[in-house]
Amino acid sequence: MNNNQLDSNEIDNNQVSDQEINSNQQTLAVSYGGFWKRLGAYIIDWLILAVISVLLMIMLGVYLAYLGKNPDNEAAMMGVSLIGNLVTLFIAWFYYAGMESSSKQATYGKSLLGMKVTDLHGERISFLRASVRYFSKILSVLILFIGFIMIAFTSKKQGLHDMIASTLVVNK
Repeated sequence: MNNNQLDSNEIDNNQVSDQEINSNQQTLAVSYGGFWKRLGAYIIDWLILAVISVLLMIMLGVYLAYLGKNPDNEAAMMGVSLIGNLVTLFIAWFYYAGMESSSKQATYGKSLLGMKVTDLHGERISFLRASVRYFSKILSVLILFIGFIMIAFTSKKQGLHDMIASTLVVNK
């Protein structure tokens, strides 16, 4: 190759890079998922997790009956209930964090209602960030659900958990 060919290739590569940068710098209009739409998605997700939880408890009960455990033993049943609740917590955590950090970026409820979770730049979030988002919801519950009610009143429709995790819920 001669120098003229190299120079023209370098110019072409620079032009492509400039075009990519310019296209990446374009500002797109973003539509945020509002309070009622997000509440609807939560109800769908809650129903899915409730069915899973009930099935889990039934299987646990059948297993205990198979082992011959006495259901009248209050201490044993409290232990079973604690184990069931912890397992349900882990299932819910993996459901929310796993789905929201996946390529789908949404739980089934959010996806059915046309929403997804992103970081503040519109990118997919990590499992760690999705976990922070999930466990931050506990704080919203402890302050009488005010962290969730904030969604209706903030400009980007963020709840406290979204602000803590630096996330947005946007319409697809």
